Amino acid sequence: MALFTGSGVAACVAFNADGSLGLPAYEKFVNFLIDNGTDAIISCGTTGESVTLSDDEQFEVVRCAVSASGGRVPVIGGAGSNNTAHAVHLAKQVAKAGAQGCLAVTPYYNKPTQRGLVQHFAAIAEAAALPTILYNVPGRTACNIQPATYAELVKIPNIAGVKEASGNIVQIGEVAEAAGPDFPIYSGNDDHIVPVLSLGGLGVISVMGNIIPQYTRDMVAKYHAGDTAAAAKMQIGAMGLVRALFCETNPIPVKTALNLMGMNMGAFRLPLCDMTEAGLAVLKREMAKFGLI
Repeated sequence: MALFTGSGVAACVAFNADGSLGLPAYEKFVNFLIDNGTDAIISCGTTGESVTLSDDEQFEVVRCAVSASGGRVPVIGGAGSNNTAHAVHLAKQVAKAGAQGCLAVTPYYNKPTQRGLVQHFAAIAEAAALPTILYNVPGRTACNIQPATYAELVKIPNIAGVKEASGNIVQIGEVAEAAGPDFPIYSGNDDHIVPVLSLGGLGVISVMGNIIPQYTRDMVAKYHAGDTAAAAKMQIGAMGLVRALFCETNPIPVKTALNLMGMNMGAFRLPLCDMTEAGLAVLKREMAKFGLI
């Protein structure tokens, strides 16, 4: 049931100078990611600034990703909302746009119970009729899927894994225990890729993969090929860059990095804004170590 193994990238979105969608730049970027080893494109997630896109814009972006991928890798479209009815609508439209799966974040602000989470995700998965990856990121949502809840979630048709971004490696081990060995787990944190793989994870849904896609893919591939020492060395070698990519709120640093690399991804929609000079200096220093600028 797994949608992919390896490195999925939570792709940034492009805007034109007037703030409208920059679909030609986005299409070019999706091709760059795939040409450089990316195993799946996650379109309109947090890093894709989905919360400032209208529904119609979101569907345009997903359709663009599907067209650009040409079936080479799966496209997973964001279908997250803290309003279950809205999330159901998004899931249906993501499916119509041609995505091979959808990504559903835990409801933010509402702070639902675990029982409510199960019902919320069941409604999305049924509406999408697509493999649905859950996204657990309590640092953003103030809502955590408790490990024991996965014993119920795995019973829901179309639930196809989780992007685990709790940052709690003990919890991730408990998720693997509760969900069973066949449940796909993806690291949601770039500094935890190898640790999550060591607990049976299939890969990562990555931010740093936007700017070092081949490196990110190779790290996972080396681990799965049995070269755990090389994978661990790569994980450690990327720690400085990962810190720089999160020195300010994601996706501000990573989109700034892409612009520094000449990708023409444009600016941000408020309330996100340009990096501080101090943050930019840190980002440039770490990018230079990777030969990106």
